[in-house]
Amino acid sequence: MTRTTAIEYARKGIRCNAVCPGAIRTPPIIKTIEASRDQGKSMERAIPMGRYGEPIEIANVVLFLASDEASYVNGAYIVADGGLTAQTGIPSITGDSAD
Repeated sequence: MTRTTAIEYARKGIRCNAVCPGAIRTPPIIKTIEASRDQGKSMERAIPMGRYGEPIEIANVVLFLASDEASYVNGAYIVADGGLTAQTGIPSITGDSAD
């Protein structure tokens, strides 16, 4: 949908991009961490940066995409997950690496 929208509306000056966030410290993630500390720590260890993302970090990605600095960015998928999908291509919630 992102790519199709980007192509269809590009000549009208409308850009379409997608933000793909990882585990962000939002109420549902916090609730999961509190419900199972072991699972929460395991998920955190699986993230190459070693921590959950903060909502402001995703907001900053969106702010960039909405700004003039991203005026030539169209049809892109911006992954903001602390390197999780770069590590294996498939996120691991067990903390096991794909080495």
